[in-house]
Amino acid sequence: MGSYTIRKREQKGVNICMRPLCKACLQRPKAVNYYKNGKPYYRRLCEACMSHGPKAHIPRWQHAGYKPKNYCEKCGYKSPHREVFRVFHMDGNLDNCRPTNLKTICCNCAQILSKDGIMWRQGDLIADY
Repeated sequence: MGSYTIRKREQKGVNICMRPLCKACLQRPKAVNYYKNGKPYYRRLCEACMSHGPKAHIPRWQHAGYKPKNYCEKCGYKSPHREVFRVFHMDGNLDNCRPTNLKTICCNCAQILSKDGIMWRQGDLIADY
């Protein structure tokens, strides 16, 4: 099974069994196929990849070829961890995936923008062509 083995760990006295990850998306746990003698047997893919295909949950901006940066384009925060950053659509239209409309922002700036309800306007940032 290699890196897709089932890992068990103890958390506050409760035995937790972690499912292996989907081989297509490597993000969601595999779907359970059946149980035999109390042991789960898994399918190759997760529920989302089985029903919609492996590329169904890839964001539109990633399909368009946009690569998130490792710094926030609003406040300048830098981090080697990609999980800290979100891709923001400046005009609010999720279908508009032109590079001039997409900006990488940190989670803190994303939270501030959503709380204040402020939309970036085209003039607020300089486009990086």
